[in-house]
Amino acid sequence: MAAEYHHIRIDRHASAIAAVVVTRADIGNASSPEMLGEIRDAFAALSPDGDVRAIILAAEGKHFSVGADFAFLQRLAGMSATEVKDTVYDKFQGAARAIYRCPKPTLALVQGAAITVGCEIALACDFRVAADNAMFQESWIKLGIMPPLGGTFLLPRIIGLGRAMEMCLRGKQVRAEEALAIGLVSEVVAKDDLAARGLQLAQELAALAPLAYATVKQSMQRALESSMEAEWQANLPNQAVLLGSEDHREGLAAVTEKRTPVFRGR
Repeated sequence: MAAEYHHIRIDRHASAIAAVVVTRADIGNASSPEMLGEIRDAFAALSPDGDVRAIILAAEGKHFSVGADFAFLQRLAGMSATEVKDTVYDKFQGAARAIYRCPKPTLALVQGAAITVGCEIALACDFRVAADNAMFQESWIKLGIMPPLGGTFLLPRIIGLGRAMEMCLRGKQVRAEEALAIGLVSEVVAKDDLAARGLQLAQELAALAPLAYATVKQSMQRALESSMEAEWQANLPNQAVLLGSEDHREGLAAVTEKRTPVFRGR
């Protein structure tokens, strides 16, 4: 039986593309435990789905996400430490983890505000494309709390320590053109072109060799917490598997025959 969602929907597109779309536009797609739990579950279901080769994360309306639902923040203030831990780890961090660890290409399409939770969920994706009205902000410090979903780890590695400190310790807003200049996003497009460009890029990613993509992605993530020696050791068996794959043979044949490869993830 298909899962029932109340805060998101899953759209299926041609070329094996799936889109997880947040549908809380009436409140700026503000994040709640229920919404993040659905995002977590959607990515958990799509990751092993053989009919899906790339996943888009998007949101309806004016904003990607204006941050945490204020009603939830008010409830949070009265929770015990154990309740907070269960909420953050089970739903909020669970969503970030499911996106970050997804072996398939992931792409966030960001329009309007991507604040706190919205910013961190976008960071968990492999790529980010921003509309020209996009704005990213890690303003947790203004609430007397910290970015808990991976921003303190990922931002310094994506944009450098100095700029990450500006975002996390000052709550600096980073708008679309600056985000492009510092490498926070891959592209900036007109708001009306965001969905079409996102689908085009997702199709490009979906055409890549799935086994190689997953292996390289995992290797790069592991390298962030590893050493060069450990990576050399880990990459030996991984490369051996890829060299014996059908996708590698197809890639070689396509280069020889001067055609576009058709990868099958085998």
